[in-house]
Amino acid sequence: MADPLPPVPPYIAVVGPGAATSYEASLARQVGNLLAEHGAVVVCGGLGGVMEACAEGVSAAGGVVVGVLPGGDRTLGNRYLTHVLATGLGELRNGVLVNSCDALIAVGGSWGALSEIALALHAGKLVVSLHGWDLPAQSAASPEAGLFIEVSTAVEAVQAVMQPVSQGGAG
Repeated sequence: MADPLPPVPPYIAVVGPGAATSYEASLARQVGNLLAEHGAVVVCGGLGGVMEACAEGVSAAGGVVVGVLPGGDRTLGNRYLTHVLATGLGELRNGVLVNSCDALIAVGGSWGALSEIALALHAGKLVVSLHGWDLPAQSAASPEAGLFIEVSTAVEAVQAVMQPVSQGGAG
């Protein structure tokens, strides 16, 4: 009889500005570190700013971080990535990133992050905003109701995404 497959770890996307402030970069680094400590595979855009800071935090904790690049050259990903996917899709890579994750943490705000938030909510995925976009409340009848959570610390952000995926399983 074949050995059972090991459980699949949760895949958590971290998104935010490519031109991050030092505060946003610090938050992203903390989020990456904490996600790695919780055994999550982190998925990000793979370039600079929040993406690089998050990847640095994951790497420092010995975790796995996958960069989903907009271009076709894997060598353009930041140095902290464990794995690199060069999509050649430009901004359409945001859909690949969102569909590969179980939940998403947005650190800070940018137009790219806003598109990823919208795609994730539309796909029924939990989105946690850490000092990012302030979205209008959804009606209780909306399919997105309860999927957008605003938090103020990296610890709160990671707790918010890890609790639901550990209860409901990754996938």
